[in-house]
Amino acid sequence: MRAISRLVFAVALGLSGAALAQSPDVSVGAQYDSAHVYVAPGDMDAFVASITATFGGQASPPSVTNVLPVPSSTRFRYIWTPAGTFSTFAFLTPVPFPFGSERTGYLVSDMDQAIAAARASGAEVLVAPFNDAIGRDAVVEWPGGLRTQLYWHTTPPAYPPLAAIPDNRVYLSPDRADVFVADFLRFSHGSVIKDQRQADGGEIGRPGVPVRRIAIRSRFGNMVIFVTDGHLPYPFGREVTGYAVADLDQTLARAQGAGATVLVQPASGRSAMLQFPGGYIAEVHAAAEQ
Repeated sequence: MRAISRLVFAVALGLSGAALAQSPDVSVGAQYDSAHVYVAPGDMDAFVASITATFGGQASPPSVTNVLPVPSSTRFRYIWTPAGTFSTFAFLTPVPFPFGSERTGYLVSDMDQAIAAARASGAEVLVAPFNDAIGRDAVVEWPGGLRTQLYWHTTPPAYPPLAAIPDNRVYLSPDRADVFVADFLRFSHGSVIKDQRQADGGEIGRPGVPVRRIAIRSRFGNMVIFVTDGHLPYPFGREVTGYAVADLDQTLARAQGAGATVLVQPASGRSAMLQFPGGYIAEVHAAAEQ
């Protein structure tokens, strides 16, 4: 299917071009959008070592800090890899609600504009903007329940582009999928590049069962949406991100050698599921296949 612009998709849902134009583009780049990973303190070092052995890259030095607007303490390490980035938290205190439920952090160019744009695009602001040591943060929820962190740095970071942009993997019901897509397109200024109404469910553990698969591209990165009835075999739906790699077999071998477990072996589409030390589950696929 040919690429579908956000305007065409939104018009199909009754949104006007003028409404779309009201939302400023606050994205910065996919290399600044990180998967949020929460692990137990005893698993932090093993997780970092396993991720960097699998994908390459490096981690920031360990630190202990409060990253929230209320009293708390966490070990924190940021991991940059050519396949994607990770914000890793190992809380030493109980995790205050609703933190831990956000799956991705999106860097924005202006926090106030981003909050206004998210609200105008149908998102609920779960955690109002608050200051941290290097900028500001907030948490928003989109129709269908997807929660994301928005963050802004006082001094803009400068990271090299990724070798491959990962997929934020989102599972939605038919009741909310179209509303979510229209709202997220408005916020992200992205495009639907493919909307497959009868995709093979083998990618999510249900071979031969048709599912709807929607692919979105924007400067916030890639997103793959699976619209399902919720009848998902484990671990599908538990993964946060899909990572594209040049050689899947070598990547899986490195991962297993570094303590990760292959939960789902590579299928015909050359896609597999890994669980890293600490419990983080990720989809990994051959770059040419997705």
